[in-house]
Amino acid sequence: MPVEEKWKANQEKVAFMKKFPGLATAWEDVRGKTIEAVAPLPSKVGAAVLIFSDGSFVVASPLAPEPWELKEGLGAARRVLEPKHRDAYAEYDRLARKDKEALRMARLEKILGAIQNNVEQIPELKDRLRQLVDKWK
Repeated sequence: MPVEEKWKANQEKVAFMKKFPGLATAWEDVRGKTIEAVAPLPSKVGAAVLIFSDGSFVVASPLAPEPWELKEGLGAARRVLEPKHRDAYAEYDRLARKDKEALRMARLEKILGAIQNNVEQIPELKDRLRQLVDKWK
C-alpha cells in the first residue's frame, strides 16, 4: 500500500473515532449520567474510559491534577462542594491564609536581605531609604 493510501486510511479511521457513537467531548454532555464501568487504558497509568449507563463514554486522562488545577477546581466547585465538605473548606482557607502570610514574610526577608547586602556597595541607598520612609510619614 502506498504511503498516501496509508495516510488517508489513517485519517478516515481517526475521523470515525472522533465521531464514534456515544463519545462525549464536553463535560456538559455527561452531567447527571451514572458511571457504569471504568476501563483502564493499558498504555497510560491512570487514564481510563468512563462508560456511562446509557452507553455514552469519555476517555479521561490520569487523575493527577497539578496544584494550580486543584486550587482552581476547588474554587469553581465551591458552591456545590462546600455544603458537603465544610470542615475541609475551612481547613483549606486556613492553609491558604497561612501560605499567603508566609509568602508575604518571605518577600519582606528578601527585600531586607537585599538592602543589607547592598548598603556598603551603594552608599546612597541609606539616604534613599530615609527619603522613602520620610515620604510615607
